[in-house]
Amino acid sequence: MTENNKSRTALKIILPLLILLLGAGGFVALSKMKKKPQRQQPPQLGVLVDVLELQAKPHQIKVYATGTVAAEQEISLVPEVSGKVTWLSPRLVSGGLFQAGESLLKIEVSDYQLAAEKARAEIARAEVALRTEQERAQVALQEWARIDLPDKGQPGPLVARELQLQQERANLAAAQANLKQAQLNLQRTEIKAPFNGRIRQEQVDLGQYLRAGSSIGMLSGTDRAEIHVPLPVDELRWLQIPIAGSAGTGSAAIISLAGNPGHAWPGKISRSLGEIDPGSRMATGVITVDDPYRLRSDDNSPILHNGQFVEIELLGQQLEEIFRIPRSALRTGQQIWIADAENRLQLRPVKLLRREQQQLLLESGVENGDKLVLTTVSGAAEGLLLRPLLQEQQP
Repeated sequence: MTENNKSRTALKIILPLLILLLGAGGFVALSKMKKKPQRQQPPQLGVLVDVLELQAKPHQIKVYATGTVAAEQEISLVPEVSGKVTWLSPRLVSGGLFQAGESLLKIEVSDYQLAAEKARAEIARAEVALRTEQERAQVALQEWARIDLPDKGQPGPLVARELQLQQERANLAAAQANLKQAQLNLQRTEIKAPFNGRIRQEQVDLGQYLRAGSSIGMLSGTDRAEIHVPLPVDELRWLQIPIAGSAGTGSAAIISLAGNPGHAWPGKISRSLGEIDPGSRMATGVITVDDPYRLRSDDNSPILHNGQFVEIELLGQQLEEIFRIPRSALRTGQQIWIADAENRLQLRPVKLLRREQQQLLLESGVENGDKLVLTTVSGAAEGLLLRPLLQEQQP
């Protein structure tokens, strides 16, 4: 082996050892220079909650009720005179519609025409008797004037036939009254509809003998319908309820079929019954609906049948500025949760003005810009850090 070969062999052995020694030294040096990492606290983000920014806005009070439709007018059809039916209107059937003054049926008139002729004859006889008695009275006064007696004075009632004249005048008045009664009975042989209406039921046929005072059917008015609705006493303060017979305008109402709000009828409160039911402690308001059968309307909207069960939305007082919150946002103890300016939880008491179906109206306890916490947090306490997520308020 030459000297050069020995040097190369020694270099191959020494060089890797030298590199290993330098690497170990560097690792030790770096290890001594390395600083121990310091423990850091993670940032507190707070509990994620949905919040609603409160703003006072105008609000229409709505009171909800239910009731059953009935005709405003309904009468029993009763003939005032007796007799055989000689004519019936073809619409005198259940469901038939009539206008005011339209004939429903006619009763045989012969007996009543004869009674009227007889009454006229009685008047003529009474007039003759009265004129005769007037002539007699005039003759009696002339004879009294011819008698020459001292201090004879004035003729008495018997001499002047004043009593007989009064009797004949009374007979004439009675005869005239009998004629009026006979003419009235003759008019009553034709029964007419007293108002626009619908035949609810009928019990009469052609040729039937009717007795005065016996019911032959029911007539229901079609101009207006009424709905009697029970209302909690606390809700009356929000509604305009006119006194019966007054010219005041009641709160507007929207009537729809139960479970089918596809069509609505406008109405209004016309009056209340003026008393509180002792059992339910509810007041009863009366809703009036014009033209429920759409007889005066050209559209094809459905009619409002008598007997239908309906749902009613009463439009009450208009509040100019009021805070509204969801019902679920009210916490135990009549409190709400508010996220303050530092996103800390506040437990704030509030005063309620009114409870509605989906929301609450607040009388006091909040201000514009307050952030209402909607999310329920388990174990929530005053000062809890929050992470608010703003939601939009429903209209």
